[in-house]
Formats: sequence, structure tokens, C-alpha cells
Amino acid sequence: MIALTSPYLWYTTRATGLVTLALFALVVSLGTLVANRAGGTAVGRFELNELHRTIAAVAIAFLAIHIVTTVMDSFVSTGPLAAVVPFISSYKRLPVALGTIALDLMVAVWISSLLKARIANRSWRFIHWFSWLAYAIALVHALMTGTDARHGVGLAIVIACLAVVAGAGAWRVLARPTRAAGRTALSPLGAEPDARRAERATDPTPVAPSSRETPSRENAPSGPGPDDAPFPRRRQPPRRR
Repeated sequence: MIALTSPYLWYTTRATGLVTLALFALVVSLGTLVANRAGGTAVGRFELNELHRTIAAVAIAFLAIHIVTTVMDSFVSTGPLAAVVPFISSYKRLPVALGTIALDLMVAVWISSLLKARIANRSWRFIHWFSWLAYAIALVHALMTGTDARHGVGLAIVIACLAVVAGAGAWRVLARPTRAAGRTALSPLGAEPDARRAERATDPTPVAPSSRETPSRENAPSGPGPDDAPFPRRRQPPRRR
């Protein structure tokens, strides 16, 4: 049986921490693409949305492994309660507390995504903004907790994740298309955009009726027709010569 002070737990904690950091960088970046309603013929908005959801689920799984192995390792006295309540860990209180805060924010965003159909759209969007704050705190947690994120490959991963997330944030602010205004991040198959609907509602140009539309009774020409006679017209027999 593997002891609770085995180095394998510590190695697993360090590896899953870096993998989780990279996966959540992809999640935040893909969320930006979905929010801006990006997509084309090769990769549509529906595919981007499903990829965003799938990678988010995988990132949550790696995050759970990272937390469980950290709590199980008796070399660091964090405790299971320190994983959800900040500032109670006796091991590196501030760095561990930052990781706890990032975890709580990510869980709030994840739960809001699961309950998106039952909460208000404005509330859902407000909670989803916490993902940016959670990722920034997670980066600081990675730099302060261990030594992997400050040297070698770990530092390169942290810098790459920071560059990807910062680039996605700048693109969302500076290159947000008009069709994304007022839309939510998880509605790639929505109907007409709000901006186009508002423009059509305020357009004074009358819309010509379609040629396929049949006239209603109010617009029909007045006067008796063949079907409006009081008695049905009898068919006259042919005259004999």
C-alpha cells in the first residue's frame, strides 16, 4: 500500500496542477470565442461550444485529482476543510488560500452553467465573469505555492497560459463583433440577434407583402361573387335542336 507520505502523491499534485492550469486557459479562451459568436464553415459555433464544455469537464476532473492528492499527502498539513475554506491551512496559508478562493469561484461558475436554464440571463453572465478572476488568482497560486511554476518547463507553461488568456481577453474587448452584442456565451444556436431585431423594429421602410400570401377577408374586393348567391345556381340542360 502506498504511504500517505509517498512522493508519488506530491508528483501527482504538481503535475495535475500544471495540467489544470493549462486546461482552464483553454476553457477561458474558448469561452471568449463562444461569447463573441466566432465560428465558420470549418468549425461552427456549436462545435466551439461543445469543445468549451468538454474541456471544462476535463479540467474539473484534473482539479479534483489535484485537490485530493494534496489533502491525502500528509507531508503538507492542509486538511480537507482548507480545500474549500480559505486561510485555515497551516501550510503556506496565503498561497493555499488563493488556490481555495480560485476553486470556489470556479465551482460557482460551473454550477451556474449547469443551472443556466433556471437562472436569469443577467445573473448567469455576472457569475461567469468570475472565471477571469479565478484564473488570475490561480496563476498567482501556482507561482507562490510550488517551485515548478517558477523554473524551467513549469515557468514556460505559466507564461504561455498567461499570454493565451490575456490575448483572449484583449480580443474580446477590442474585436467584439456586432452580432455578439447582448448574446450569451452558451447560446450558439440562438435565433435572431438582438441588435438586428432592434434595427428591424426601428426601420421605417415598409415591408412589401409576399407574393405567396393570400388576401384576407378584410382586404378582399367587395361585391357579390358566385359563392355569395342566396340560392345555388342550377346547371341548365342543353337545348335540343
